[in-house]
Amino acid sequence: MTSAGEITALLQRWSAGDRTAFDELLPLVYGDLHRIARDRMRHERPDHTLQTSALIHEAWLRMRRQDPVSWADRGHFYRLTARVMKQILIDYARGRASCKRGGPMAAVPLAEADLLDDARLDAALEIVAALDRLAELDHRKADVFEMRFFGGFDVIDTAQSLGVSKNTVVRDWDFACAWLRRELSRGASSGPA
Repeated sequence: MTSAGEITALLQRWSAGDRTAFDELLPLVYGDLHRIARDRMRHERPDHTLQTSALIHEAWLRMRRQDPVSWADRGHFYRLTARVMKQILIDYARGRASCKRGGPMAAVPLAEADLLDDARLDAALEIVAALDRLAELDHRKADVFEMRFFGGFDVIDTAQSLGVSKNTVVRDWDFACAWLRRELSRGASSGPA
C-alpha cells in the first residue's frame, strides 16, 4: 500500500527537476490514473477503440515532456492529470472537426481511436468553450465541473483535492451544470441565420 507521503515526496523531487522521481511515481499512481481515465471514457461512445490505458499513457507522455511543476499536493497532481486527459480528448475532437469541415488532417496521437461521432463532436467543443467562459467567472466552479465530468472524480475526492467541503462541491457542481446548460441553450438558439 502506497502512502500519500511517498507520492508527495516523489512529486517534490520531480518539482526539483529529478526525472527519476517521475518514473518512480507512475507505478504508485497508476491505479488512480486508471480510475480517472475509465471514468472519463464512460462519457464517450461505447464502441470506440481507445483503451483507458492508451489515454493514461498519452497523458503520462505529455506530462513527462512539460517543464517540472511546483506541486502543491497530490490532489494538484490528479487535477492536472485529469486536465491533460481532457485536453487529449479535445485535441482529438478538434482534429476530427477540422477533417469533417474539409480542413487538413490534424496530427493526433490517438488517431486510431474513434471517440466521438459527428453529432457529439460539435457539442463536446461547445461544452469546452462554455467551460472556459465559466472559468473566467468562477474558476473553482469550473474546476469542480472539470474534475467531476472530465476527470471522473466523485464528490469526496473533488472536495479533498480542492480543499473545500462536500456541500461546496455539490453546490458548485449544481451551479456549473445549470450555468453550462443555459450557455449551451443560448448557443443553440442563436444558431446559423
